[in-house]
Amino acid sequence: MATETFLDQWVTSLYTCLRCRECVTSNAEYKTVCPIQERYGFFSYSAGGMIAIARSLYDGHLNWGSEVASVLYTCTMCRACASQCGNIYYLTNEYFNVPYLVEKMREELVNRGKVPPPVRDYLKSVELYGNPYQKPRSKRAKWAEALGIPSYSGQEFLFYVGDVGSFDEIGMKIARAVSFLLNRNGVSMGILGNEEISDGNEVKALGESGLFEIIAEQNIQTFKKLGVKKIVTLSPHGYNSFKNEYGKKGGDFEVIHYTHLLMKLIEEKKVVLPELKTCVTYHDPCYLGRHNQEYEVPRKILKSIPGLELIEMGFSKEEAFCCGGGGGNFFTSMLESGVNSPSRIRVRQAKDTGAEVLAVACPLCAKMLYDAVKDEELDGKLKVKDIAEIILNKEV
Repeated sequence: MATETFLDQWVTSLYTCLRCRECVTSNAEYKTVCPIQERYGFFSYSAGGMIAIARSLYDGHLNWGSEVASVLYTCTMCRACASQCGNIYYLTNEYFNVPYLVEKMREELVNRGKVPPPVRDYLKSVELYGNPYQKPRSKRAKWAEALGIPSYSGQEFLFYVGDVGSFDEIGMKIARAVSFLLNRNGVSMGILGNEEISDGNEVKALGESGLFEIIAEQNIQTFKKLGVKKIVTLSPHGYNSFKNEYGKKGGDFEVIHYTHLLMKLIEEKKVVLPELKTCVTYHDPCYLGRHNQEYEVPRKILKSIPGLELIEMGFSKEEAFCCGGGGGNFFTSMLESGVNSPSRIRVRQAKDTGAEVLAVACPLCAKMLYDAVKDEELDGKLKVKDIAEIILNKEV
């Protein structure tokens, strides 16, 4: 190593990783939990592989270039590796956190101007438009037309919708379902509308820490100006960003995912639940599950619906297989498509349960899995529905 780099603080981990493959396969039995390892079949595309790349960079055997970037940007930041490796006592030092290491290496690539074009374009769009869809702010609340949802003006909750809920067709359907359900059951809430911008979760995951600082600061200023105290998010990605990152920057807000609020309404018997004679399997979103340890609330909601049978997939909770949309891949498509893409693998896992409905609690997961159902030619055999859509049991 010629010069001191940020990798110095990871030296212990870089040289003690045994390549034991626990980051790739389940501790309980041999089944692959890493989506990029399963996608490509090479150990380089795994947490152990990422550490090997970092070590080679540290030792000077690799250069910070397009070849390294093409591997680092496939990681979905799903944390399956962290959930598997965490039990190995001699690797649980403060720096042995591969998703965080990947994020810092991506940060280095951003600083060196070595990011792949799809990543560059995504970051530029967010910087210029406040969203990756390159849509004007005036279109931000189009999803809410005719629903009568007020702008935020001191209500109990700010309903933060996010980019996918605001601009993606599937995401907008889910945003309408969630807001209709909450509104109908007396929740005091408002939306930012034209004032809303990205939450920055994917920007940070892609390594653009400077842009994330700007986004976080702007959002915190907006929330404080409006007197926001409580935020309910549509997406687990926004939930993760507001809950775990904004507090470090002076954003002291109570943040919940919409399923938390929905569960509270059900417990208070404010929600009329339909009777549904159907079999459902639930997909754990990585940013609700492994990133924030919330596995039970969505399941409790589904189990509370009369007649509904919940069937678990072989990969669930801590071992849930990622849909492939995390870490910015939803927008950059660095993992590419194909029969072995994570979303199609996940849909096949859902199909194997015999369930009629694949339940989700994340608009990014919904879109990824909805497209995968089509690619797997399972239209009419397996439906992808958000939990709010299941409760409403109708189109909104």
